[in-house]
Amino acid sequence: MHPMLTTAVKAARRAAGIINRASQDIDALTVKHKSHNDYVSEVDRAAEQAIIDVLLTAYPSHAILAEESGAQGDSEFQWVIDPLDGTTNFLHGFPQYSVSIALLHKGQLNQAVVYDPSRNDLFTASRGQGAYLNDRRIRVSNRLKLAESLIGTGFPYRDFSHLDVYLAMFRDMLQKTSGVRRPGSAALDLAYVAAGRLDGFWEIGLNKWDIAAGCLLIQEAGGLVGDFHGDDTYIETGNVVAGNPKIFAQLLQILAPHLTPALK
Repeated sequence: MHPMLTTAVKAARRAAGIINRASQDIDALTVKHKSHNDYVSEVDRAAEQAIIDVLLTAYPSHAILAEESGAQGDSEFQWVIDPLDGTTNFLHGFPQYSVSIALLHKGQLNQAVVYDPSRNDLFTASRGQGAYLNDRRIRVSNRLKLAESLIGTGFPYRDFSHLDVYLAMFRDMLQKTSGVRRPGSAALDLAYVAAGRLDGFWEIGLNKWDIAAGCLLIQEAGGLVGDFHGDDTYIETGNVVAGNPKIFAQLLQILAPHLTPALK
C-alpha cells in the first residue's frame, strides 16, 4: 500500500472510532442546522479534526479541503475530506454513512479511501494500482443492459433549483432500469459502483469532498466517471455520472434529453 494511502486509512479509522462511539448515544449529540436539510454535529467536527491531525502530522506541508473547516494551506498536494458523508442518516441511526478521504496531486486524483464504519468496509485505491475492498481487488459490474441494472442516485435536499429536471431524469430511470436506490451517502454509493454492488450512479450538484475518493475508486475498478456529457469536469461541477463502460454510455443517453442550459 502506498505510504500516503496508509496514512489516509489511519486517518479514516481514527475518525470512524469517533463516529462509532457517538453512534451508541446519538440523542446526546449537539446538532446545528447549517441550512435547509443540512446538519452538522459535534461528531462531524471531531472526526474531521482527527483526520486533519493525522494527515498533517505525516505531511505538514500539504493543503486541506474539508467539508466543515474549508480550505487551508497551499500545496500541489491537497487532501479532500468528508468526515461523515451521510450525516442525516447517522443522526437517525440509519447505518449508511461513510468517511471519505482523497488526495489530489496537481489537481489529479491520486489516493482514495472510503470507509463504512457500520460494516467495517474499507474501500481504497491508488492511481494505477487498482481498487480494493478490504484486501480483495474489486471491479465494476459486467452488466451490459441498463434494463437489468441497479442504479444509485441522490435526491436534491438543499438546492431545489434543478428539482423538476431531476424528477424527469428519475422517472426515466425508473422505467428503464431494474431499480433505483438512494441510500444517502454519495461517497459510499460511488464505492458500491466500484465494487459492482451498483451498476451505475448519477447525481446533480455534489461537492468535491462527496465524490473525489469514490470517483478514483471507480476508475481504478475499471469504470468510467464523467459529467453529464461524459467529460472530466465532474469534480468542479459536481454533476456526476458513473458506471461500468457499457452502462455509463447508456446513462448518458437517458440523461441527455433532460439537460437544461445550466447543466450543459
